[in-house]
Amino acid sequence: MQNPKDTYTSLVTDYKAQLTKAQSALFTSSMIRLAVFLVGVIAIYFLWAQTRLVIGIVVAEIVLFLILVSRHNKLQYKRNFLQELIALNETELRVLNRDFHDLPSGEKFKNPLHAFSQDVDLFGRGSFFQYLNRTALESGTRKLAEFLTANDITEIPQKQEAVQELAGHLSWRQQFRATAALVKADYDAKEILSWLKNYSSFMPKLMRWVPNSYTGISLVAFVLAYLDLIPGNVVAWLFFIGLGISGIYVKKVNDLWANASKMQSTFEQYHKLMLLLEKQEFQSVYLQRQQVKIKSQKAKASAVIEQFSKMLGILDQRSNMLMGIIINSFFLSDLRQCYNIERWIEANAGEVANWFEVIAFFDAQNSLGNFSFNHPNYAFAKITKASQTLEAKRLSHPLLDPKKAVPNDFSIKNEQFFIITGANMAGKSTFLRTVSLAIVMSNTGLPICAPEASYHPIKLITSMRTSDSLTDDESYFFSELKRLQFIVNAIKADTYFIILDEILKGTNSTDKAIGSRKFIEKLVASNSTGIIATHDLSLCEAAEDLEPVKNYYFDAQIINDELFFDYTFKKGICQNMNASFLLRKMNIIDA
Repeated sequence: MQNPKDTYTSLVTDYKAQLTKAQSALFTSSMIRLAVFLVGVIAIYFLWAQTRLVIGIVVAEIVLFLILVSRHNKLQYKRNFLQELIALNETELRVLNRDFHDLPSGEKFKNPLHAFSQDVDLFGRGSFFQYLNRTALESGTRKLAEFLTANDITEIPQKQEAVQELAGHLSWRQQFRATAALVKADYDAKEILSWLKNYSSFMPKLMRWVPNSYTGISLVAFVLAYLDLIPGNVVAWLFFIGLGISGIYVKKVNDLWANASKMQSTFEQYHKLMLLLEKQEFQSVYLQRQQVKIKSQKAKASAVIEQFSKMLGILDQRSNMLMGIIINSFFLSDLRQCYNIERWIEANAGEVANWFEVIAFFDAQNSLGNFSFNHPNYAFAKITKASQTLEAKRLSHPLLDPKKAVPNDFSIKNEQFFIITGANMAGKSTFLRTVSLAIVMSNTGLPICAPEASYHPIKLITSMRTSDSLTDDESYFFSELKRLQFIVNAIKADTYFIILDEILKGTNSTDKAIGSRKFIEKLVASNSTGIIATHDLSLCEAAEDLEPVKNYYFDAQIINDELFFDYTFKKGICQNMNASFLLRKMNIIDA
């Protein structure tokens, strides 16, 4: 079995060696460019009196310098790419050592009204999302959050197959991530799609041939003037005429350029990502279904995107004022590029949303594959139609240090309800989140923190962290009632695994006991499955009257006047509570 730490350590060493060579090549490239420039300057200095020869040297210098700049840019990209690969492998080593709290937390995805995300610490600092997320695109980050919160129980075997396949494509996943991370896009995909959808063309159809014709006339004039076959003022007239034609559309061109200059880096980025997707052969039907969206076109999506990126890049050359004036006066470059851009939008805008969606999908899926690779000892739950909803051996929470975590065997049948009692700090809440997260992970296609598991897919709904709302003038009790009402309405339409932690805390003990018992009866009657944690031992009596209800507990023991927890899930009812002991131990009350 491949050891992730050894793999990442080896990759860091290898990439650092490659980086040293790349930096050396980059330095050599810089020296060559400098030498070519100095040779050109010296040649022009000594041959200044020979005008035609000087012009030829200048043209040759420009061409050679552009070639060297292109080569230098490629070397720079290779260096930056290697630096990114080193950084992401070092990140994985840190995360495997439980150092991940500086990574994006997904705080913006927190939603207290969601069926379970708030209760299971899905988002925020120290959350599962922060531990899992390796997306490089904003759209991919949103898609990953969507995967986790979807409560979708369809195609789980296919999802698992996709995650397993991507786990095995370590090199491809890292290339994808490094490529996506290198170009810092000014526009998010969502903004680009909105702009493309609402774009209104302004270039007339005659611009299909006017810029090309004018370019031909200008080039002929240059040659004839150089050979002294026509007067030089003809070139000057062409300059001012071209400037006037370009000036007619300058305001609208400026508006298009303002957006295009910000989008160019995004399209450059997406072109490279699509190229990676087109070249990769996937076996999983789940992945192939997405890949075919960019491979089923007559022209490759990567080529179409690259074409648009180049158009935007050429238009962006007008940002150099001197270059902009020259290319627009003699070649009407802005008008040509604006016409081409508008025709591209007209032909491809409808497909861009699908292409961007595929990129976001794989960006998110790569995080799932990365998680699976990092945890080779985790098991993919075997999907069954048996009576067991979830059965797992040595189940634990993935965010707990495996050296300290106490795993528990867990098995619950369809339509069973477990009532869990236990002392404070004995592990009830952690266990509820462990089971909840195992369901969320299984529904997403991830392996869970257990060496063996089977699972009958079911949607999840929880109530563990109700809070009062001062802005809505809501009491804690009313917030609880609204959450319970949300659950009741949900189970009318679908089957859920329900996890509750100390319900009806906001009312007196008598009302709480009566209300909680009635609510349990309602849940059992709805054929739901789930777990309820409580300090109210009277609720355990429900097991005597309701066959689906079973009692379990987490224990606490006082040994040598010290509190001891074994964090072990046991059958029965807790007999040892610890609140009064802790009050005395901390000198809050008298012994």
